[in-house]
Amino acid sequence: MSGGGTGIGLACARALTAAGARVTVLGRREAPLREAVASGAAADWLAGDACAPPPLPACDVLVNAAGAAVSAPFLRTDDAAFRAALDANLLSAVALTRAALPGMAAAGWGRVVNVASTASLKGYAYVVPYVAAKHALLGFTRALALEVARQGVTVNCVCPGFTETPLLEESAARITQKTGKDGRAALAASNPQNRLFTPEEVAEAVLFLCGAPGVNGAALTVSGGEV
Repeated sequence: MSGGGTGIGLACARALTAAGARVTVLGRREAPLREAVASGAAADWLAGDACAPPPLPACDVLVNAAGAAVSAPFLRTDDAAFRAALDANLLSAVALTRAALPGMAAAGWGRVVNVASTASLKGYAYVVPYVAAKHALLGFTRALALEVARQGVTVNCVCPGFTETPLLEESAARITQKTGKDGRAALAASNPQNRLFTPEEVAEAVLFLCGAPGVNGAALTVSGGEV
């Protein structure tokens, strides 16, 4: 479980643990990982960069929940921002899947769930690198799903709308700073249900995909009808 110390990743870790899985969380910062284990959300933790992960324990289920976004107009976005977005949102999932997939294929059973975004399916202004990387993550998911379809392994995406995570709080704060309006309310207003989503709602979708052998290469949205 990458990104398992906070936000959606932590909610997924907690949900999988409650369902009987033995969960290992991976992230760059030790403190939230230790807290995840101490709180009972996970059994073990690994600190490291998901793009160059430490040796992983054998796993049946891999949830790639790491991600990051930076907001800026396209003409003030340099190549380094695109590389960072691809590392955080695509290549981390690629590296971890490459590490976990051989064991899944050998066992004849496995689940890879990539936490993408509605930004995998539509555009958003001022986050061009993030949107491009999330579109790439969905393409990776769809293509790999076809490769492993006869090996008992499924590869799917969950595509949440605006979800109450530390990343969203940063975005809301920027909106408030720039416009003087309530940033959270502005983000919620863009949704048909006029609300934000919780990490636990996204985790429910992840759990569904872990138990759905006939769903493969899918983009399951948690967006209240936005997409």
